[in-house]
Amino acid sequence: MKSKILFVDDEEPIRELVRFYIEKEGFTMLEAGNGVEALEVFENDYVDLAIVDVMMPKMDGFMLCQKIREQHNYPIIMLTAKEEEIDKITGLTLG
Repeated sequence: MKSKILFVDDEEPIRELVRFYIEKEGFTMLEAGNGVEALEVFENDYVDLAIVDVMMPKMDGFMLCQKIREQHNYPIIMLTAKEEEIDKITGLTLG
């Protein structure tokens, strides 16, 4: 069975580009346009890895990470353009 990667980003062109590379490497990509949609995916499907944008509408990546960690312990990669040290610390603290 192929590993499933959930990619969460509010920009569809970025999701399409990432899908190309993830599927080219033989993984299955699930996607969501924001944190609320991502939580629905978690409720309905098994995920091996999540790649999460930090800056999104409805629920940012930090809040999503916190919600994921309440029930799951699989790897999460935070994808962000933020450069502030506090943002890095927040992401690492959330797991």
